Amino acid sequence: MPKVLISDKMDPRAAQIFRERGVEVDEITGKTKDELIAIIGQYDGLAIRSATKVTKEVLDAATNLKVVGRAGIGVDNVDIPAASAKGVVVMNTPFGNSITTAEHAIALMFALARDLPEADRSTQAGKWEKNRFMGVELTNKTLGLIGAGNIGSIVADRALGLKMKVVAYDPFLTPERAVELGVEKVALDDLLARADFITLHTPLTDSTRNILSAENIAKTKKGVRIINCARGGLVDEAALKAALDSGHVAGAALDVFVKEPATESPLFGTPGFISTPHLGASTTEAQVNVAIQVAEQMADFLVSGGVTNALNMPSLSAEEAPKLKPYMELARQLGSLIGQLEGDRIKGVAIEVEGAAAELNQKPITGAVLAGLMRVYSDTVNMVNAPFLARERGLDVREVRHDREGDYHTLVRVTVKTDAGDRSVAGTIFSNATPRLIEMFGIKVEADLHGAMLYIVNEDAPGFIGRLGTTLGEAGVNIGTFHLGRRSAGGEAVLLLSVDTPVVEPLLWQVCQLPGVKTVKALTF
Repeated sequence: MPKVLISDKMDPRAAQIFRERGVEVDEITGKTKDELIAIIGQYDGLAIRSATKVTKEVLDAATNLKVVGRAGIGVDNVDIPAASAKGVVVMNTPFGNSITTAEHAIALMFALARDLPEADRSTQAGKWEKNRFMGVELTNKTLGLIGAGNIGSIVADRALGLKMKVVAYDPFLTPERAVELGVEKVALDDLLARADFITLHTPLTDSTRNILSAENIAKTKKGVRIINCARGGLVDEAALKAALDSGHVAGAALDVFVKEPATESPLFGTPGFISTPHLGASTTEAQVNVAIQVAEQMADFLVSGGVTNALNMPSLSAEEAPKLKPYMELARQLGSLIGQLEGDRIKGVAIEVEGAAAELNQKPITGAVLAGLMRVYSDTVNMVNAPFLARERGLDVREVRHDREGDYHTLVRVTVKTDAGDRSVAGTIFSNATPRLIEMFGIKVEADLHGAMLYIVNEDAPGFIGRLGTTLGEAGVNIGTFHLGRRSAGGEAVLLLSVDTPVVEPLLWQVCQLPGVKTVKALTF
């Protein structure tokens, strides 16, 4: 039974879901880093919120860990590169708090438009400064949306309901999606020049850091109001302070800061500035939703192999997993075969699917190929760290999908690029869901790839098989299965043998001395 640790306070329904799905769960919160390191080795999964820091040191101690699940969107507290290198899946729950965060952005927009916090403070202080707080309407104003993903699209929908015009900057927003959302897709400079309100809903990356820099804030319309409920670091806080002081920016509301907890900031006390302590996801509904979702996702992964909302491997639904399982096993075998045969000579790899395989999610198939291929470099390789290892080695990875159906109803082909040219192997899935090799380097060879095997390239000549059998028999090696293919009579032949015991180096040398032998290689699957 898989075992999960919930290390941050979470809605109790998360633990209930784990147990219902057949996963053992411990709820141990408030541990220090050293205390977490001391116990993490016994767990297959770690469910967290923002308090637990999953550092490289924690991951190094997590000898059984397979998945980290973040109940929420942000994974700043997880060392994703270290997790990927370790082969640990990192998941988040990007949809559980989308509505809550979007509503918070809308609430801050209203607060800015009518100066609600300051008006509240003034009134409760016994003043009645009705003429001091002259606000603006949202109706007919232009909202500039930086980021039109899950949360941004909800903000757009709410803003349109308020009769605002919405312009959006998002490199990933397609024209069709923009029409569907009812927004106008624009360049960033155009958005800055036109927007009366600007709200940010994008991850913090190298390309989005300080996207509202001093230079870009200067491009905005005088009197603009800025809201950030996404990530600290998207707005240059010093530049925002200067723009508020100068009156160029009429108001700003930040729920997130570069440094959190934000116990002090030059923005605090600035007229026109509103702040909240990262409350974007802080509603009862959101906390229940993300707890339920992280438990469901982690349980699916640990029990059935489903992968949802993973940040470092392809998604694979629990429904897809059974259908893809034989293809992933075939892909792993093909990758392992060509990896063992070509090794360090590989410069790039192409994974082709055709027939029934072309109708499936190809990403897990590619991941399985790389997991098999990279096994020659690491004993702990899996679908998570295999792409990481491939990038480390500078391998170019391509995916090719063919709608056609050839001699087989379904086919996976793996081709590697070497200095000596391209080399490929191919396989299919039989009707009983059994993976099977059908071709090696252009030669038709049908074989099951399992256990210890022997690969031989030789000149097709009478008597060779007998001499090979004698050599192996005299060494006490029993042949399990025998698979032979050749280009033409008397030409180059390929032989794959499964053997009951691995063939050791001295025996490999003996086989290599047989007349007509060109290549001999011991394989393991």
